[in-house]
Amino acid sequence: MNNPTICAIATAPGGAIGIIRISGSEALTIADRIFRPVGSNAPLADRKPYTLAFGNIVNAENEVVDEVLVSIFHAPHSYTGENSVEISCHGSAYILQQVMFLLTQNGCIPAGPGEFTQRAFLNGKMDLSQAEAVADLISATNKATHDMALSQLKGHFSNELSDLRAHLLKLTSLLELELDFSDHEELEFADRSELYTLACDIHQRLASLTRSFEVGNALKNGIPVAIVGKTNVGKSTLLNHLLHEEKAIVSDVHGTTRDFIEDTTIINGIQFRFVDTAGIRTTDDVVENIGIERTYQKLQEAKIVLWLIDQQPTEAEIEDIKERVADKKLIIVRNKIDKSTAHSTFNIQHSTFTTVDISAKYGTNIPVLEQLIVEAADIPQLSESNIVITSARHYSALLLADESLQRVIDSMNLGLSGDLLAEDLRIVIDHLAEITGEERITPQETLQNIFTHFCVGK
Repeated sequence: MNNPTICAIATAPGGAIGIIRISGSEALTIADRIFRPVGSNAPLADRKPYTLAFGNIVNAENEVVDEVLVSIFHAPHSYTGENSVEISCHGSAYILQQVMFLLTQNGCIPAGPGEFTQRAFLNGKMDLSQAEAVADLISATNKATHDMALSQLKGHFSNELSDLRAHLLKLTSLLELELDFSDHEELEFADRSELYTLACDIHQRLASLTRSFEVGNALKNGIPVAIVGKTNVGKSTLLNHLLHEEKAIVSDVHGTTRDFIEDTTIINGIQFRFVDTAGIRTTDDVVENIGIERTYQKLQEAKIVLWLIDQQPTEAEIEDIKERVADKKLIIVRNKIDKSTAHSTFNIQHSTFTTVDISAKYGTNIPVLEQLIVEAADIPQLSESNIVITSARHYSALLLADESLQRVIDSMNLGLSGDLLAEDLRIVIDHLAEITGEERITPQETLQNIFTHFCVGK
């Protein structure tokens, strides 16, 4: 690919060290034009890859801009698959801009957003799912999201898809071969029982991947937790304790919170998205009623609900909350234990409800509540080798692939012809290819698979 050589500042501003990356066929040549090594005068292109060179960056007047270290990478053994240079200089914004100016004056062009990773993908250094994992790894905020992104970047998900694709391609090739010999109806290259067993196995694997999206999406975006209750029971105070900052306004005035307040925090390495909602009560205030309606909406979106109470709820209130959280984890948080000893008389009979006594005002038992929230999240123990789907694009493609595979299974149960089976199998393969950015299956690939694995007419 005849791409221009690009450059960009690769580090955030304000650090002691700043790194400028260069990639392209002329990367080493352009760097040589502004770099004066100390010691050896050998051009960068003649130096061994994966080595460092110490020297100075100089301008057109031969004035020193900065002392730097230059890292050397030769194609194709670099991040982008192209000749690459990384210039490590001091983190001064002025120095970095001066180096960038000199590089552009000598033939580089500034890189666009994500262009280094885009080139890595286009040059076959990674597939599309791995390229997306780079962004996830950079934005990882906790161990779980870090491990998921690293697993995808290392190709665990890609390898799983590649294995599925290989099995499907073998079956498609056999079915295509049957069509080539359609005048011999008795010939059946693809054993139907083997095909059925394999289709069911792949269906289970695809279903497992799609099920993991709920966990992956929650860990990536934060597990939604709604804090609900009447006005003035301490919801905003509790939110501030859980976030460890004064995020919400706290007041003794009823109806202070008229809209939801949302923010995230990390508990035991898991990201939670807490929502402080408007207090639930009967009111004639139009704006407050809008806030209460949004409370019910956020309650529906939550995976975990913290029902904050400071007195015995009525039977009607208990039945209402049971109905609204039937499919969620509910933690009943009995607040204001610093003011009352009546909590022991609270009686809410339900085997799946967890109850905890706290003082939001003084932070009493907040760590206990946090542990209960982590347990309610019910996140499985993940390791780097686990394959967890975090991308909505991947999830959608897997659903479509599984839908087509189900048609294959249904068609076999009905005894339909091989050409229909082959077409649906092709669709499955194409949907899986969308995830990694591979080309759709071609007739040439099918033929190659036939002649690689099978001997016809021998």
